[in-house]
Amino acid sequence: MQKIVLSFFIAFLSIAAQAGNGENSKSIKEPITKKMDTSTYVLISTEYGDIKIRLYDETPLHKANFIKLAKEGFFDSTLFHRVIPTFMIQGGDPNSKTAAAGQPLGMGNVGYRVPAEFNASLIHKRGVLAAARDNNPEKASSGCQFYITQGKKYSDFELDQISQSRGTKFTDEQRTIYKEIGGTPFLDMQYTVFGEVVSGIEVVDKIATEPRDGNDRPTKDIRMKIKVVE
Repeated sequence: MQKIVLSFFIAFLSIAAQAGNGENSKSIKEPITKKMDTSTYVLISTEYGDIKIRLYDETPLHKANFIKLAKEGFFDSTLFHRVIPTFMIQGGDPNSKTAAAGQPLGMGNVGYRVPAEFNASLIHKRGVLAAARDNNPEKASSGCQFYITQGKKYSDFELDQISQSRGTKFTDEQRTIYKEIGGTPFLDMQYTVFGEVVSGIEVVDKIATEPRDGNDRPTKDIRMKIKVVE
């Protein structure tokens, strides 16, 4: 009798174990739904720290060009050659790699321009990456020079003035951004915005307030290195 009861108990444990294994197998096979980040990021490294930037998919020409130059090491050892507090910091001039102290900069290029990619939804809020340009009528961008906005906060009155002078209109959301976060709204739809800072905005603030000469070049060379973070 004891033998029969024991056999029955062992059989019960075996069935329970198989049932448990089945549940585990089922849970393992269930797909894990996690949204993947497919954005492309670049990391601008300076002596003051790193600035991480997400490149916009909405501006594919500028995105592809910036990635290409970064992967080639084009920007490495170039300077932030122009800084203006509450406005922006500018870099990417290849001539800055070997520029003597006090030498005027900002005329260097890669021999081509990138067609403008204006997008009314991509505004000059604080921390955006945008392309510098000369006064060409098409407003095409420099192939290499860029800036990062520091900006300042604006009032409704100031935004109304900009809107009237530019003949444009800010959405309620854009007004809130410029009033609460800040930026450089008078540059909207004039220069192509193609990315934004996701970390390291304090580094931008530090560089923007560096002592500078009459050409807005920092009196101390601030070199950068840029790499793509896939």
